[in-house]
Amino acid sequence: MLKSVVIGCGKISVMHCVSIKKQNNAYLAAVCDIKEDRAKKAAEEYETKYYTDWKKMLDEEKPDAVHICTPHYLHPEMAIYALQKGINVLTEKPMAIHYEDAMKMAEASKKSGKSLVVSFQNRFNPGSLLIKNTLDSGRLGKIISARAMVTWNRSDEYYSKSDWKGTWDKEGGGVIIDQAIHTLDLMNWYIGSKAVEVSATINNRAHSIVKVEDSSEGYIKYANGTNACFFAINYYGYDAPVELELYCEKGIAKLVGEKATITFNDGGVEIQDRNPNQFFEFKNAKQYWGVGHMMEIENFYTSLSEGKKPKNSVDEVLDTHHLIDAIYKSGKENRKIVM
Repeated sequence: MLKSVVIGCGKISVMHCVSIKKQNNAYLAAVCDIKEDRAKKAAEEYETKYYTDWKKMLDEEKPDAVHICTPHYLHPEMAIYALQKGINVLTEKPMAIHYEDAMKMAEASKKSGKSLVVSFQNRFNPGSLLIKNTLDSGRLGKIISARAMVTWNRSDEYYSKSDWKGTWDKEGGGVIIDQAIHTLDLMNWYIGSKAVEVSATINNRAHSIVKVEDSSEGYIKYANGTNACFFAINYYGYDAPVELELYCEKGIAKLVGEKATITFNDGGVEIQDRNPNQFFEFKNAKQYWGVGHMMEIENFYTSLSEGKKPKNSVDEVLDTHHLIDAIYKSGKENRKIVM
């Protein structure tokens, strides 16, 4: 049995703690949060022990794996410390605020020989997989162009309830690094090439209590010739389903929410939505988180048990963090970024 611990007992931790408890080859040995009341509550709910000092927990428990569910700016320090201790890491997105720190995390994983997985759980959704598998099979041909749209809602009230959300130094940004990152990651994953040129804007148009961006749009050029555009805001009236479209040589693949529709040039159509047999029982979880976390965490522990590399390992997701970094640099410096 693999011994597991979780750092951070905020909202997203439920997806990790419950998923760990569901594994037959891992167990939750402890949780940690600097807010003792929150750590204690989580420990009671998941029938485990708790700490308020994450280093002490890692040093005393000596786990096989740690899940990092803390504010973004803490991810690098925690992941690197754990990897150097010989502990496998699964961290929430983003890896880090700055790409340089993400690279240091990747290097720590390589030196330690331990896995570093980043939670881009939407890659595990059935619709996402239909598009990916169809692209990989060659049936859609080359991706000519792509577009991504995220129009969600994060009010001033949402930010007022957090001591780190909506800050440049702790969250690293707004709509791009927190909401749109998942859709941009899927687009990167599908295109399967490095972004080489980014021209983007970032603005705060509708929020008064934060300085980070609530809107962004831009152009991305990839090494394989694909060009892409994106539009993201978090001041829409509600969390509308994300949209991602790929215009390919042999058809068009479109993802709306979790539903994938592939329309081939010869008239054929393939559709895949959320599997009704896949559901989660995570209290207080947001529906758009889907079942991806559970599937990702299952793959993480199965792979560790079998001595295989888990999916969403650092080398598979590092390009997404490079892209996010370039979008911010382009927006802040008002210039095209050549990567």
